[in-house]
Amino acid sequence: MGLRTDVIVVAAGSGQRAGDGIPKQYRSIGGRTVLRRTLEAFAGSNGIRHILPVINPEHAALCADSAAGLPGVLAPVAGGATRQASVRAGLEALADDPPDLVLIHDAARPFVSPRLVARAIAAAERHGAAVPVLALVDTIKSVPETGFIASGPDRDALRSVQTPQAFRYALIRDAHRLQTHSAHLTDDAAVAEAAGHKVAVFPGDPANVKLTTPEDFVTAERTAAADLLDVRTATGFDVHAFGPGDHVMLGGVRIPHGFGLSGHSDADVVLHALTDALLGTIGSGDIGHHFPPSDPQWKGAASDQFLAHAARLVRDAGGRIAHLDATVICEAPKIGPHREAMRARIAAIAGISLARVSVKATTSEQLGFTGRREGIAALAAATVRLPWID
Repeated sequence: MGLRTDVIVVAAGSGQRAGDGIPKQYRSIGGRTVLRRTLEAFAGSNGIRHILPVINPEHAALCADSAAGLPGVLAPVAGGATRQASVRAGLEALADDPPDLVLIHDAARPFVSPRLVARAIAAAERHGAAVPVLALVDTIKSVPETGFIASGPDRDALRSVQTPQAFRYALIRDAHRLQTHSAHLTDDAAVAEAAGHKVAVFPGDPANVKLTTPEDFVTAERTAAADLLDVRTATGFDVHAFGPGDHVMLGGVRIPHGFGLSGHSDADVVLHALTDALLGTIGSGDIGHHFPPSDPQWKGAASDQFLAHAARLVRDAGGRIAHLDATVICEAPKIGPHREAMRARIAAIAGISLARVSVKATTSEQLGFTGRREGIAALAAATVRLPWID
């Protein structure tokens, strides 16, 4: 049995250099927050027992959304005024059930790979303290106040340092306890060195970039999109008959009408068809599988929760919704006056932009049950992008 390994994900910073808005660890890239991508990377890596986020308590709700449903993620702890204080808080929070090894990682490095995690674990076990590094490819020069370059250091001897930095837990915990007032120490390797420990190096990963500036997020979006090479399209179809009532629910919008629609839930044919289409893209059955009509809890239920559930399953699979398209088939009510409201509601439920939703309407030229005004039908198509899995 391997050594118990926990991960501390440092996510307490404000990320001011990334531009205005919420802290960078809660911004979205490729349909998922930076923090969620980081947590997913460790949750999907072999040998990891627990993952502990260290956060600003004011962002507890944002953290909870990012961590929802991920195995091994512990309740977050409050960070401190500095990175060093935040790491120390995380280390102390693990003390009651301490791991053998601990990896300390910046939340703003969401592209950490399972291979790099495995190298970090092996290096910590072998050396007690180790960090991932990359050789420099650019020449480094000193620029004094004169504005002219001076001679620089030997590039061959220099390395850039990444995270996760890897340690024996007791070693780095005790080192942090010794350095409670050393605010000048910028990473955990420096804390270990200040406590008298030698820190080994192991190969880093060029893809394991830290998101710092607005330009970094533009590049990260391209990287995330490049990972979603599996484009899938699926369809959905639903029918409900008219019954007593004074309105119908279509696309999450209440539309006045001389009849209602009969069904176990609110009978929203548009949302039902879209739900089936999304479930089809990930091979996850149909709406009846997830929300059985025989279950009384769904009697009269709002159908927005069905579509939201399907969209969440797509995101949990690492996917991104590229487009949702619905066609309503009926003689009445008229869909045109409500089209934009339906688009906006569907976009909000699925968590996508309005530009990614299309709603159309047609009649059946007075043919069939819709032509006889006995009910409403809806066709839907969903297109998603997923990570390629053979």
